[in-house]
Amino acid sequence: MGIMKQVQITRLRIDIWLWAARFYKTRALAGEAVAGGKVHVNGHRVKAAKLIQPDDGLEITRGVDVFVVIINAVNNKRRPAKEAQLLYTETEQSILKREENAMQRKLVAQMHPAAEHRPSKRDRRKIIRFVRKQ
Repeated sequence: MGIMKQVQITRLRIDIWLWAARFYKTRALAGEAVAGGKVHVNGHRVKAAKLIQPDDGLEITRGVDVFVVIINAVNNKRRPAKEAQLLYTETEQSILKREENAMQRKLVAQMHPAAEHRPSKRDRRKIIRFVRKQ
């Protein structure tokens, strides 16, 4: 039995990298995001099998947030979050824009609070009567 040699990975499929960098919980979700056009490499839409390498730029749309990151390293193993964050560097503009969008969403939520309770049966009857009049 020979000694296993550790091989340094220089290129890796984008879906595996997104999973390892903890942008998506499963590799299948990462593949769906790439196929759905939520991930762009160097400004181009790609497929899940696209090989990426350090210094590539990624634009990742997750929900309402958009992450613009530069790849520092590739790793095909899912490691703890602290180690996964070392795989990429998010741009300053991306961080500022995400924080600004979060503040706007928070302000909108404060201006339009949710109802304190569900309508009662009497309230629903009033709503139905009002809607039918129009």
